[in-house]
Amino acid sequence: MALWQIFSIIAVIAVILEIIIPSAFFLNFAVAGILTALLSLFVNSWNALIIDFIILSLLSIWLIRPLLLRHRDTKDNQTGLDGKYIGKTAKVTETVTKNSGAVTIYDERWDARIQDGEDIPAGSEVRIVRNDSLILYVERI
Repeated sequence: MALWQIFSIIAVIAVILEIIIPSAFFLNFAVAGILTALLSLFVNSWNALIIDFIILSLLSIWLIRPLLLRHRDTKDNQTGLDGKYIGKTAKVTETVTKNSGAVTIYDERWDARIQDGEDIPAGSEVRIVRNDSLILYVERI
């Protein structure tokens, strides 16, 4: 088996591990594996390529991983209810109690409930604090 194939297999395994365990860690080894596979087309020394792979892995962890983690953790990149609704302001269309009520946000109607406190009358503005399936829990502003 050629050296470039070995390092390509290492890169593919690292990508598979990153898919299974999304931690922005194994992706660094995939990058190092691909670069080492390319370098192995010109260098035919197993020892030099191992050292190259180790150095590229460490550089990738040191340079790329912080960027990936920062990008992953920004609230602007969240999807689903947490990113789109939680913390936003909505308008009450039906009085919200512990057992019933409705709000509108982004021209969408959602069932709503309060966690604690007094009922919130229709026409009020509320802040969405959490969701439970298709029910939004809100609080007075």
